[in-house]
Amino acid sequence: VQLQACGGGLVQAGGSLRLSCAASESTFTTDNMGWFRQAPGKEREFVAATTLTGAVTRYSDSVKGRFTISRDNAKNTVYLQMNSLQPEDTAVYYCAASPQAVALWAPRYVYYWGQGTQVTVSS
Repeated sequence: VQLQACGGGLVQAGGSLRLSCAASESTFTTDNMGWFRQAPGKEREFVAATTLTGAVTRYSDSVKGRFTISRDNAKNTVYLQMNSLQPEDTAVYYCAASPQAVALWAPRYVYYWGQGTQVTVSS
């Protein structure tokens, strides 16, 4: 399975971006999809994840209320709508897929990673 992410860019604080991630195929390993991010000098951290049906979603405390994850299974694509962006959201964002329950998502449970897309928020 290959994950292709896009949608990053440069935005001013308070602005919005929408990330997309398309999976090359749908298997049990892509039942749960989501996003991590990694800022320079920091470890990769969980951002958001959703189950196959979208019935269950999980967000990190730092993005809750500002970011929304969704998916279109007909397109094998997951989206991350990011609003009210702040400079501390600056990072490389990585799409991920794993059969692991979203409540337990961590980098070590990820089966597949996308190539990463840069998000830069200027103050």
